[in-house]
Amino acid sequence: MATPESVWDYPRPPRLEATAKLLRVVFGGEVIAETSRAHRVLETSHPPVYYFPLADIREGTLISSAGRATFCEWKGNASYFDVLGGDGRRAERAAWAYPEPSAGFEAIRGAVAFYPAVLDECTVDGERVEPQPGGFYGGWVTSDLIGPFKGGPGSAGW
Repeated sequence: MATPESVWDYPRPPRLEATAKLLRVVFGGEVIAETSRAHRVLETSHPPVYYFPLADIREGTLISSAGRATFCEWKGNASYFDVLGGDGRRAERAAWAYPEPSAGFEAIRGAVAFYPAVLDECTVDGERVEPQPGGFYGGWVTSDLIGPFKGGPGSAGW
């Protein structure tokens, strides 16, 4: 088991770092993304959010999503994607990217993050992740993380 990390030791503003962990996303019975060349964003009270290089996402699985964009004070304007599974299912707004990320986050230009709550399976080094509580944030919770995690009931003011 990896050395435990407390999300309360993560910085604010968040830190971006490369990771060589093997990440995998499965939807509709097929691996739609797999990489060991990702970046992760670490922010106080949040489990990591992983950004996959576009080259490591199966072609044809991301469709630009309608709806409003969002703004992150650290990373900039986000755009969203629907994700198509191998069985024809479509998960609306299940992935996002920062096409023109803010200073300090340039490394995630051309990278995509996935919401584990709406996909069949997301793993880090073979461990199935739990989604960050609450449905708004896209953090990946693994057994080596110590919370509590922002997103659940009563955490809006954290």
